[in-house]
Amino acid sequence: MHDSSLTTAALFAALALLAGCTGATSSVRTLPAPDVSTVDALFASYAGPETPGASVVVIHEGKAVLRRAYGLAELPERTPATTATHYRLASLSKQFTALAILRLAEEGRLRYDDRVAEVLPGFPAHASEVRIRHLLHHTSGLWDYEAFVPDTQSVQVKDRDVLALLSRAERTYFPPGTAVRYSNSGYAVLALLVEQVSGMPFARFLHERVFTPAGMRSTVAHEAGVTTVPQRAYGYVADAKGFRPRDQSPTSAVLGDGGIYSSVEEWVAWDRALDTHALIREDTQRLAWTAPVLPDGTSGRYGFGWFIDDDGGRPRLSHHGETSGFTNAIVKYPEQRLTVIVLTNRAGGEPWRLAQRVADLWLGSPGAIPWPFETFPNAR
Repeated sequence: MHDSSLTTAALFAALALLAGCTGATSSVRTLPAPDVSTVDALFASYAGPETPGASVVVIHEGKAVLRRAYGLAELPERTPATTATHYRLASLSKQFTALAILRLAEEGRLRYDDRVAEVLPGFPAHASEVRIRHLLHHTSGLWDYEAFVPDTQSVQVKDRDVLALLSRAERTYFPPGTAVRYSNSGYAVLALLVEQVSGMPFARFLHERVFTPAGMRSTVAHEAGVTTVPQRAYGYVADAKGFRPRDQSPTSAVLGDGGIYSSVEEWVAWDRALDTHALIREDTQRLAWTAPVLPDGTSGRYGFGWFIDDDGGRPRLSHHGETSGFTNAIVKYPEQRLTVIVLTNRAGGEPWRLAQRVADLWLGSPGAIPWPFETFPNAR
């Protein structure tokens, strides 16, 4: 991993200065606008007439300065991917789950240091010291619920099933708060906490309290038979014969860790809502973009729904998302007011590297690779 030249405290300070300065002058170097053909060349493998596709947006200073789409959203019907195509976000969903918790915390309905067991009935006794903050930072030590889902599982697991699956463990991986380990379980539990505290289903809370006020009119936490995904992309995987469907797995219906569908067009509204503090206060946003300091003095490298690092002196926020038939990435430079999102409807590939290379065209210098998740425990 790229060595950080800023301490966590310094990174916090840098973000503190930037979180509310949407009117400040961008520090992206003044460069000629990149030629669209340069971006197209990066996505050549997604642009075939028979291949699953990709959608890309670059947001600079609150405006979409590049929108591109390649390949197909659905192969049998030969439906072209567009910038309005909705992909399953996979773990890019986690920042929305975190935002739901942040809204409830601002309202005083929960506290980050509340013990989860004292708020959520049925939470496993062996994890009694886990606090809400630990779930957000991936420092809970909770076992992966996927480890308890058999290969023969035919009925989809939902968020409410995660507690029963976690009860099969006898301990946490480590004492909560002492180390980091990426945990889909933690974000499924966060969704259950939102339901418990708000008194409404998680998908409805996201729609009413997150998506709608952010201006995301068609983003949806998808529930089969309940909601419809507009302009939906379907997932695929490559094999020796070409691409075959792989759109769902037994855990695809878990919402808190990865069940949201959205488009890069919708993401323009989301990015603007973050930068203008339309949903949460400036100080809350700073907290979400700050990694914890672990007991050994090292950085936890994960805020609330975002990986956090320092890219050659530039604070960088990022996330990847991988699920059945979809692989996605986002990179955001708050200081430069630059965000790149790449959504794809195929398993495999490395869209985070493409997102970084696109960002580099605006930054004028190459960003560090690997991203934090590539060396984060259990992040794949």
